[in-house]
Amino acid sequence: MTILVTGSSGHLGEALMRTLREAGRSAIGLDIVPGPFTDCLGSIVNRNCAARCMAGIETVLHPATLHKPHVATHPREAFVKTNVLGTLNLLEEAVRAQVRSFVMTSTTSALGDALRPPPGEPAAWIDERVAPVPKNIYGVTKTAAEDLCGLFHRNEGLACVVLRTSRFFPEEDDDSQAREAFADDNAKVNEFLFRRAAIEDVVDAHLLAAERAPAVGFGKYIVSATTPFRREDLARLRADAPAVVRERAPGWEDEYARRGWRMFASIDRVYDNALARRHLGWRPKWDFEAVIARLRETGDIRGPLAKAIGEKGYHPERFEGRPYPVNGL
Repeated sequence: MTILVTGSSGHLGEALMRTLREAGRSAIGLDIVPGPFTDCLGSIVNRNCAARCMAGIETVLHPATLHKPHVATHPREAFVKTNVLGTLNLLEEAVRAQVRSFVMTSTTSALGDALRPPPGEPAAWIDERVAPVPKNIYGVTKTAAEDLCGLFHRNEGLACVVLRTSRFFPEEDDDSQAREAFADDNAKVNEFLFRRAAIEDVVDAHLLAAERAPAVGFGKYIVSATTPFRREDLARLRADAPAVVRERAPGWEDEYARRGWRMFASIDRVYDNALARRHLGWRPKWDFEAVIARLRETGDIRGPLAKAIGEKGYHPERFEGRPYPVNGL
């Protein structure tokens, strides 16, 4: 079975290609940027390129996208072309090639304003029943691409799975206040409680989704580390997150104290991955407690795959000494 991976020079695309090739599986990488795991150099916006790369393909893994940090540097038209037209081209060529399964990488960011309750309200419990309220062109185009996948399943019989991934990137937070208030690794480990996943687990979710897609038909799934929190914790998480973490995931305070780290005072949303675990058979290995254990053992929160890929960034330059051109996109 030959697998097409879009965005193969990007973070997730490279992770997928590395994993597939190390397992001896046949995979072709497609990207507009050259790289060691990119075989087809071209754009998914180009229909001929999509058709050429689809020959002999049985499974499509589609992480290629313009991302949220590009909102300030790319016109809205570019998002429509890449995220919507590019996905449409791939779907149409996948049908033509009689592809067995199509997995699209979406994002929890597409949920937009649904992720942040008003002040004084409990934290939001985020599962597949939450309706997106996109707050920028990135979210709009990702939800449009998700809907295209659903359309092609209903009208063309293409087995499609959409994975709404939480944060797995190693880059700094796009919120300047978060960067200033917390050491980068401190913030990332905190996020494993409610809004982050390890790249190894994200890769596993994609490969399982590809296998299960024909049986699923069409589905959307939250892909994030398994949270220790429960629905009854939501009000307390907004008011006093450290107290809830001590109760639900004890054993972190000594390591935090040794490093001078702090827990977030308040948590505003919790991602629930239960449906992905149930439908896809996904068993993420890296939750908050597992990452703390690795930190104690190795001094690093990253696994071998994350280290091998490193940081890629979203832009080739910094903006007046800052990693992003605007704050908190």
